[in-house]
Amino acid sequence: MSRESRLQEILEKALAPSFLKIENESSKHAGHLEASAGTETHFKVTIISAAFEGLSRIERQRQVHTLLKQELENGLHALTLKTLTPREGTDLLLVESRVIKSTQNES
Repeated sequence: MSRESRLQEILEKALAPSFLKIENESSKHAGHLEASAGTETHFKVTIISAAFEGLSRIERQRQVHTLLKQELENGLHALTLKTLTPREGTDLLLVESRVIKSTQNES
């Protein structure tokens, strides 16, 4: 199973997200010692979950780091996180959809 699949499985099981996007950014770090060819070392994760309600941004990110502790100890080198509540996520998705529509209208 790929690291990306394991990340998805762990996060979905623990946080029941309404939205989960995992981007493998390892290829952007080719040449770095930690990013040997073909490895999965750098990821960007956007997650919207009710499990984050009432938690600060730092508490949310600590929660995700705790869930992914084994991956971080075994080759996951960099993890960029965007951790949102459903309300925050709705706001973000609305803004992103407006930006996409705006750029499509400019074409």
